[in-house]
Amino acid sequence: MALDEPRDNDEVFNEKGVNFLVEKELFNQVKPIFIDFVNSPMGSGFMVQSELSRKGGCGSSCSC
Repeated sequence: MALDEPRDNDEVFNEKGVNFLVEKELFNQVKPIFIDFVNSPMGSGFMVQSELSRKGGCGSSCSC
């Protein structure tokens, strides 16, 4: 994840009051996307889940 400004080829979606940008082509492949902040024994951070993570791809966390 990074801070960025939206571009013409970005999809903007809001999750729990925060706007996120994803390239439209990628977004269409992995939607819906769910983002949550979690605390676990391994540490704290954002957990990203999408259709891609359900198919066995790397999508369970942003550190992946």
